[in-house]
Amino acid sequence: MHIGTTITQFIIEEQRQIKGATGDFTSLLNDVVTACKVISNAVNKGALIGVMGSLDSENVQGETQKKLDVITNEIFIQSNEWAGHLAAMASEEMDDVYQIPGQYPRGKYLLVFDPLDGSSNVDVNISVGTIFSILRCPGEGDAPTAESFLQPGTRQVAAGYALYGSSTMLVLTTGHGVNGFTLDRDIGEFILTNPNMKIPADTREFAINASNQRFWEAPVKRYVQECLEGKTGPRARDFNMRWVASMVAEVHRILVRGGIFMYPKDTKDPAKAGKLRLLYEANPMSFIVEQAGGASSTGRERILELQPEGLHQRVPVILGSKNEVEKVVSYHQEA
Repeated sequence: MHIGTTITQFIIEEQRQIKGATGDFTSLLNDVVTACKVISNAVNKGALIGVMGSLDSENVQGETQKKLDVITNEIFIQSNEWAGHLAAMASEEMDDVYQIPGQYPRGKYLLVFDPLDGSSNVDVNISVGTIFSILRCPGEGDAPTAESFLQPGTRQVAAGYALYGSSTMLVLTTGHGVNGFTLDRDIGEFILTNPNMKIPADTREFAINASNQRFWEAPVKRYVQECLEGKTGPRARDFNMRWVASMVAEVHRILVRGGIFMYPKDTKDPAKAGKLRLLYEANPMSFIVEQAGGASSTGRERILELQPEGLHQRVPVILGSKNEVEKVVSYHQEA
């Protein structure tokens, strides 16, 4: 049996093209890949190993934590803290920066992650995922603080996600396009199955939580209304609406066949600028989407250019097929 290109082979070959590469980054990505395999196994077994349901605890955003939120967070930490590649980590599930324990060497990278995106879907067996982003740690030998992580998305070294669906996939960018790998459980390896993924510039699919319509700003209301009017409206074509409530699943669909995903600014909770977190969700997904030829914006600004103000900052997100994102942005500019 011929085995296709494994993710390890792919990363090594890609890093060979970079002058002065030490192998440190390749090893770090390998540890991230291992964590995703372990999480895939836990998600896949579900109720068989007693990991379903909610805990009595809440995370820093005040959201009820699922058992798997806590378990997957621990898996990510344990897989990545020991090898000497990281200076520190930050997670959607932890209030503060996670410092590398003193018994382990410290490295030059920072890892940020959402260990189980869409975890509210776990109990009903809908696709969930893991999102991660790698940054360089500023400063030499200093213990990283929250400030160390507050870098604009343009400075990401790599970003990716694992999707735990009908198959487990890992989608990765290191700034040289986007590639997708599928986990072959028989051999325990991610194999390159979706090389050079590209998002079509045009689409007839949009994804948004329509129950929030009364809270949307006028430009988003206008855009969605025009989509709903279909052939009889100004767009002169019919659109389909999708909503999975799992960002990984939404973005993956867009990477495979195009579309636009929106979690826009609204007035539901005026204290929050948006729902999704800049460091753990918006930045890594925007990096992936842009590398695949799509666009990503708050409606007013390119997400990757935002200067983060806090570890758990939220932002509006509009991303996907370039021409549709640009149309929504133009409506914001006209407003």
